[in-house]
Amino acid sequence: MNILILGSGGREHTIAWKIAQSNNCRNLYVAPGNSGTAEIATNVPVSVTDFQAIKTVVLNNNISMVIVGPEDPLVFGIHDFFLDDEALKNVAVIGPQKAAAELEGSKEFAKEFLIKHNIPTAAYQSFNANTVEDGYAFLETLKPPYVLKADGLAAGKGVVILEDIKEAKAELKAMLVDSKFGNASAKVVIEEFLDGIELSCFVLTDGKHYKILPTAKDYKRIGEGDTGLNTGGMGAISPVPFADNVFMTKIKERIVIPTINGLQKDNLPYKGFVFIGLIKVGADPFVIEYNVRLGDPETEVVLPRLKNDLVEVFQAVANQTLDTIDIEIDERAATTVMLVSGGYPEAYEKGKEIFGIENVEDSIVFHAGAQIKDNKIVTSGGRVMAITSYGKTYQEAIKKSYQNIEKLHFDKMNYRKDIGFDL
Repeated sequence: MNILILGSGGREHTIAWKIAQSNNCRNLYVAPGNSGTAEIATNVPVSVTDFQAIKTVVLNNNISMVIVGPEDPLVFGIHDFFLDDEALKNVAVIGPQKAAAELEGSKEFAKEFLIKHNIPTAAYQSFNANTVEDGYAFLETLKPPYVLKADGLAAGKGVVILEDIKEAKAELKAMLVDSKFGNASAKVVIEEFLDGIELSCFVLTDGKHYKILPTAKDYKRIGEGDTGLNTGGMGAISPVPFADNVFMTKIKERIVIPTINGLQKDNLPYKGFVFIGLIKVGADPFVIEYNVRLGDPETEVVLPRLKNDLVEVFQAVANQTLDTIDIEIDERAATTVMLVSGGYPEAYEKGKEIFGIENVEDSIVFHAGAQIKDNKIVTSGGRVMAITSYGKTYQEAIKKSYQNIEKLHFDKMNYRKDIGFDL
């Protein structure tokens, strides 16, 4: 079959890399793609939210399956767009429908879902510009640090954690009254701070059945020792060493099963990935957030550990026969380290030529913010490349990634040298 992947990051290059290995894929397209996807697929210069242009690509290239990488098209209802169009309704779309995508589109919606289905999560309240004084009062009832979350999509930057009550109140005003994150912060969720260690659990569902994929842990802060500003993710490891069988059973029974059952009870149509952001507090898992697609850079360590033909798995999702598939996982650990542009996650320059990719051995280079320009591979985003390696242990795998990073170079290249430090 002919397949289209929507997106342009490291996640989409990883999905493309995995799908390109399948005998069930004849022609592979990525819109808009990057320099990495260009090597294994046909890039199509179309925006992920231009549904009419995507329709044209699908019809012109006889595409049978569309895999949605990022959250925006899902929250804007691309799956519903296909179902409502006579010419597109038989094309398989991997990603939930709009109603279910609200789990990521609205923090308040997600919290209400969690509370309704008795899924462990932090206590919270939500506020708008008219109730900002109530927000101040609620902050007074909490112990520091204070967690403020913009309700809508804010490109991974809408969560602020502050130690000082005055700063927290000023931040709440900036978000609600001064529209710091635009429409995304027209509503703000304030929740209690949970102290623990984070991890991500990936679940694939066809709407009836589900499969739990390998766990991963990513590193969000720009600086060593988890310091500095939040980023889209500076690296990841899989599996997570502390997620043993006892802990995974708790995740399955307390979180995964109630989530899948909740989707069905609330009539939220879902065919795709449920990314569950978790925190281990003591010996127990709590949900921090839902995402309605694969995470990045976790994809770069989760999919390389999946032994299955990914197209067969996605076909089972589309046909609601996921229960007939046995998920096979590589026993080895996988790690990835993200190379980023100097200045990221704040202002940075683009167009820097990337050298040394051809010298990498025994690691996989997944391109993210990189494009081909004048026959050269140059930087085009903040997070530029992910260097993924396998090993018997995550320590062995991370060592390989760092050894290969020494062969790579672009002007002002930056990366964290301590991925896995806290384990």
